[in-house]
Amino acid sequence: MLVIVLENAPPRLRGRLAIWLLEIRAGVYVGSYSAKVRDHIWQQVVVGFG
Repeated sequence: MLVIVLENAPPRLRGRLAIWLLEIRAGVYVGSYSAKVRDHIWQQVVVGFG
């Protein structure tokens, strides 16, 4: 299971995460994916804040 909690995230990053994960509260995303997909999602987070 993958849980990502964001504060003050750019709208573009929030939109990209919403494609892959379920937003259960504002800024809280959850999902269950393989290790490869989790790594890809994490790279999107890193690039989104970079």
